[in-house]
Amino acid sequence: MSAWPCWTVPPPSSAGWWAVRSMHERFNVMFDVKVGRWAATCMVVLAAVTGVAPAQAQALSAAQETALRKALVGRLVNDGAAIKGIRPSPVKGLYEIELPGAVLYTDAKGDYLIEGQITDLDNHRNLTQERLDEINRVDFASLPLKDAVVWKNGTGQRKLVIFSDPHCGYCKKLEAELQTIKDLTVYTFIIPILSEDSKTLGERIWCARDRTQAYRDWMLSNTQPPRLLGMCASPLQRNLQMSQKFGITGTPAMIFEDGSRLASAAAASEVEKRLRKAAGR
Repeated sequence: MSAWPCWTVPPPSSAGWWAVRSMHERFNVMFDVKVGRWAATCMVVLAAVTGVAPAQAQALSAAQETALRKALVGRLVNDGAAIKGIRPSPVKGLYEIELPGAVLYTDAKGDYLIEGQITDLDNHRNLTQERLDEINRVDFASLPLKDAVVWKNGTGQRKLVIFSDPHCGYCKKLEAELQTIKDLTVYTFIIPILSEDSKTLGERIWCARDRTQAYRDWMLSNTQPPRLLGMCASPLQRNLQMSQKFGITGTPAMIFEDGSRLASAAAASEVEKRLRKAAGR
């Protein structure tokens, strides 16, 4: 097995440090921390430095958490990302840093930063993904569905929310897949993120006499929505702000009734499986 890279956080004064804009560019450290059966040079290095062992990290005292947060803010948070929480990780010596829509790991002093997945090999569980699913879960009942384009198949008893750009090719493929799913109501929040014309097209769809028909005609057969003499009040800006609040940076993005998310297009069979899971079946 090849060795995994490790990253040591340099002080803020390091040459070229602040020249790098993206947090993921600053910490491009992609590796798995394997829990239960140790393998890889990186884990050996981390064990020597932080005392990593297959046991949950000890909780920090209030003073220790304050000191760690201060150290991380000084070194890490340069692009406005807020540290939402710090908690013990499943690995002794490592602590989880919760950022908006993301999870990183550090040692108790904030000298080392890890970006990657913690996998419990004994139980075949991706613990990092489970945490991300938990922190990114959306309160479905709170979504402003009045701002969505709505259509349904059959009884429509199952519900699905989609964030979509009218110029998104994968959104069109997803729309075609969804036509085969029974008893489904789809709420589509149009967000213009791909081009300036996405905004114009989205407004034409929303302001059409039958916005549902206009949206489906465009997404399924590329039929242009009617051109209007004047625009109505559209929710596109509100939709965009909501998508940013949820950390949605691409389309399509799906939200299921249990608040779980899928940030990609998917085959009808995969959507069906997730709908059943969201319904507890």
